[in-house]
Amino acid sequence: MARAALEWGVRDLAGKAKVSIDTVTRLEGGKELKERTVDAIRHTFEAAGIEFINDERGEGVVKLKPTP
Repeated sequence: MARAALEWGVRDLAGKAKVSIDTVTRLEGGKELKERTVDAIRHTFEAAGIEFINDERGEGVVKLKPTP
């Protein structure tokens, strides 16, 4: 969802987060990754304006912060 909100392809995210395309594919497939890899991807998304929040049911939601 976060990647789609930014209109990024797998290659875009991989390049910006400095991880391999296979790593992004594994993440999106629900595979376990090293904590530092997940952190790098999360920080990349947050720097691009993505906010990760939980809704009233405690489910994860992706929100794109409005640009000023």
